[in-house]
Amino acid sequence: MEFGVFTLAQQRGYHQSSHEVIENSVEQTVLAEQAGFDAAWCAEHHFNNYSLSPSPLMTVAHWAGRTTRIRLGTAVCILPLYHAPRFLAEVGLVDGLSNGRLELGIGSGYQEFEFERFGTSLADAGPMFQEYMDVIPLAMQNKIFEYHGNYLDIPPSSIAVRPVQQPMPPIWVTTGNPRVRERTMREGHNLFVTVLHGGLDAIRGLRGKLEESADAAGTNLDDTKLGFLRCGFASDNKAEIESYLDNARFARRLSESLKERRQQTDDGYLMQEVPLNQEMSLEEMAANLPVGSVNQVIDRLLAEIEILKPKHIALQTQLGDFDQKTMLKQIELWGDRIIPAVQKALDTKAAA
Repeated sequence: MEFGVFTLAQQRGYHQSSHEVIENSVEQTVLAEQAGFDAAWCAEHHFNNYSLSPSPLMTVAHWAGRTTRIRLGTAVCILPLYHAPRFLAEVGLVDGLSNGRLELGIGSGYQEFEFERFGTSLADAGPMFQEYMDVIPLAMQNKIFEYHGNYLDIPPSSIAVRPVQQPMPPIWVTTGNPRVRERTMREGHNLFVTVLHGGLDAIRGLRGKLEESADAAGTNLDDTKLGFLRCGFASDNKAEIESYLDNARFARRLSESLKERRQQTDDGYLMQEVPLNQEMSLEEMAANLPVGSVNQVIDRLLAEIEILKPKHIALQTQLGDFDQKTMLKQIELWGDRIIPAVQKALDTKAAA
């Protein structure tokens, strides 16, 4: 089982500067490597305080200079917002700068707010993303490639800086489209998944949907590497747990507002935090997540792993304005106690 940290780089208010938010994400990544995490992931979003991470490839390039071992992932590059030739060239460059540590997460996006400002249609995002899935392997695996689609039209070209990883960096796909999920499985790429509520039953439901996709793709689900994005926090301090959950709720409020195109702002940037129509209490959130004492978190993680069978868990560390010193201690706690305990339990089960 691999473990990663995932940073949204959020700004919950003007009491946080953008520089402080980004520096916190860098500090968490450096510490995650020291604590023994396998990977660090960064998001991509634009033009508001939901996430201050506009270029995951640029972020990975910076992280690469501050770390030596940890894998570095984009979660995800919103491909319809890119110019394909530049994106392909930068993937090769960043894999080289990281000495072959790039994990290439890709997605089609969902926030029309962003697409409007890039002059791109969200309605075209799905088919455009499929063309990117065509062209990435062509560019990475061939000295000379060309592609002629409805959205991407590239004459015979060559990526100057070849990726270190051969034949190409691992690809992770995030999608809610069953057809894209099936294609991902057929082509041997990895999948990033998550559930927001519904407890263990929701995880069972997710596993069922993934099995249906694998059957439709003619593959075995266990041959697809699943990454599970998860909020989780271990502490005996009730105030710390409530603060973490409150920031997780903040993240979801903004995400859903953007997804449903009902974002509200007083100054054109900082989004209003509007409660959802059907919103869980902090107590209900805690019951749905690996949250509580160290032993509670370990037990819950093992129960979730038993159902979903992921090969990677990405822990959301940077949410809202959660206290940085407390989060750094949390990362150390996972490295010292939680991850080793989960690994030991999984190894014991595998040997039985």
